[in-house]
Amino acid sequence: MAAREVAASLRGEGPSLPSYEIIVPDVVDVVAMRARLGLSQSAFARSFGLDLDAVQAWEQGRRRPDRAARILLAVIAREPEVVMRTLMVEAAE
Repeated sequence: MAAREVAASLRGEGPSLPSYEIIVPDVVDVVAMRARLGLSQSAFARSFGLDLDAVQAWEQGRRRPDRAARILLAVIAREPEVVMRTLMVEAAE
């Protein structure tokens, strides 16, 4: 049913869908984010499925996170627990 409603809205039929703008940050302060979370570089990388070398390169300014990484980092900045819960896998007993 939802797909039909979206298709109808795209054709200009039915109720209009809410509109919003997506903003992908150009710059992410990984050092500040990590400090706010109280995590070391390796714990930050491990907690969010990031490559430790990438985290170090971002913090040292040797590399800039690509668009997908900046989106993930924006979600981490806003809802770190959601990302952790989503990526977490229970250890086998």
